[in-house]
Amino acid sequence: MIIWAFNLLILSVGILIIGLIKPKWLLFWMERPNRYVIVAVSSIMLMAAAILFGEGNRQNAPLSEVVQGEKPAATEIPSDLVK
Repeated sequence: MIIWAFNLLILSVGILIIGLIKPKWLLFWMERPNRYVIVAVSSIMLMAAAILFGEGNRQNAPLSEVVQGEKPAATEIPSDLVK
């Protein structure tokens, strides 16, 4: 999820830069493209990237604690099972 957040961040920054320089390239169906539309779309994508990054960090926190913890593995000794 964190990788998707970085990809979305790069895409939104690219859309913002291209849209501010040449808005007709992105909004080719409009007669007179407006830069406000480009800014709004890229800001929504930036917020989505931030949410994805936060959720990715939140979900991976318990997993990283399990991996870093040095707990002995639970093993059964066969002689304990025989009485």
